[in-house]
Amino acid sequence: MYVPTQFAPDEDDVQLLLARHRAADLITAGPDGLEATMLPLFHDRDHGTLLGHFARNNDHWKRADGQRGLVIVRGPDSYISPNWYPSKAEHGRVVPTWNYVTAHVHGPVTVHDDVDWVESLVRRLTDAHEAGNPAPWGVDDAPEKFYRGQLRAIVGVEVRIERIDAKFKLSQNRPAADVDGVVAGLRAVGDAAGAEAVATHRP
Repeated sequence: MYVPTQFAPDEDDVQLLLARHRAADLITAGPDGLEATMLPLFHDRDHGTLLGHFARNNDHWKRADGQRGLVIVRGPDSYISPNWYPSKAEHGRVVPTWNYVTAHVHGPVTVHDDVDWVESLVRRLTDAHEAGNPAPWGVDDAPEKFYRGQLRAIVGVEVRIERIDAKFKLSQNRPAADVDGVVAGLRAVGDAAGAEAVATHRP
């Protein structure tokens, strides 16, 4: 990944992205070329892994086991209009661009076709994503027979993190007044997440 110095995040930012992201693309190379599946993934920071599950009917898991994988994690991304830059009125030397947050996670893939492993993962994923709800749904809220059937329909996957390449391109290369303009512009078009990301990471 090409990462200019001003767009290189610190370790805490990367770890926060992995902890907060929702779903990501797991990419592996198979006999017929590259394959990708979007998966909900849980970042186990203590063990340096990303954990998720495939639908059992998705044969990608059979070819992914034991392969090297690339997980593409994304944060906010936004179109940036030159009209938001005060510098446009000064000299006009501005062009559109795109702001984004991403991390490429590299490592070996291990498949877990084990119901206890999968159940533990599902509980962790559910608890993580339900945590902000006023009345969080729990796995045990579902009838046990139904829930057990659902567990048999999925297969666990683990990516052991060996390397992370990350880029937070959030207008850090613009003058302060232009950054203010980007934040205001994003808020005006209803892109609260993009505005917050730029405001948080301004130089």
